[in-house]
Amino acid sequence: MNCTGVKLFDARAPAGMIYHPGTTRTQPDEAGVPEMIPVPLKAADGWIATSWYAPPKNPQRGTTIVLFHGNAGTLAGRAFKARAFLDAGYGVFLAEYRGYGGNSGSPSEKGLYADADAVLRWLIGQGVPQSRLILYGESLGSGVAMEMATRMEPMMVVLECPFTSLPDLAPAYVVPPLAQLLMVDRFDNLSKVRRLKAPLLVVHGDQDPLVPVAMGHALLAAADTIKEGAFLPQGQHNDLWDHGAGPRILDFIARRKA
Repeated sequence: MNCTGVKLFDARAPAGMIYHPGTTRTQPDEAGVPEMIPVPLKAADGWIATSWYAPPKNPQRGTTIVLFHGNAGTLAGRAFKARAFLDAGYGVFLAEYRGYGGNSGSPSEKGLYADADAVLRWLIGQGVPQSRLILYGESLGSGVAMEMATRMEPMMVVLECPFTSLPDLAPAYVVPPLAQLLMVDRFDNLSKVRRLKAPLLVVHGDQDPLVPVAMGHALLAAADTIKEGAFLPQGQHNDLWDHGAGPRILDFIARRKA
């Protein structure tokens, strides 16, 4: 099962070093989640991104998982994760970004934050309290989830194959050290995780060839909150759910919300 699809840095395509959006617009029923509905939301800077949403089975007491996906593909490629959470009774918001999934615009760190902020504002406007929201960030989406966690008080945060920051991740043979310092899009998870108050789960594959598992350990060590790590011995970057990530995540949520 695919998590991000391609590496975060591509030496052959300087203009597309970080973002590799899929452009196909898929309907929820085509992806196996017919109960989800498309939700177009306008960010503060005017760009509109259409995401998918389904409420929890018990809206009065339910919890909603907001999933921010990785740098490649579209939200439809994460429908299998939504399916597992929906079957467990949770609400799910599969957040899409500008430039992805048929949405207009070009992705950037600032832009993705604006798209995510629109999602959370909409959910809160629908009567979903911050205390019932779980922010789930996958790979590049870990940077989006961590930024949103600094702006609100979520129920908990789940980071799948996260990195400490993009400059840390950029190999010197692709991005020279000086250029790393000047990178506009940084997604500095390490500085933000130190301020996190919500419970944290870090899920990472020991065999990850794209984001070193040491980065997952570093984030977990830096967090000063209730925290757990699920480091999967056979897991790589795109297959963590094939190696038991789903049950580990569901177990963490169930125990922490009890």
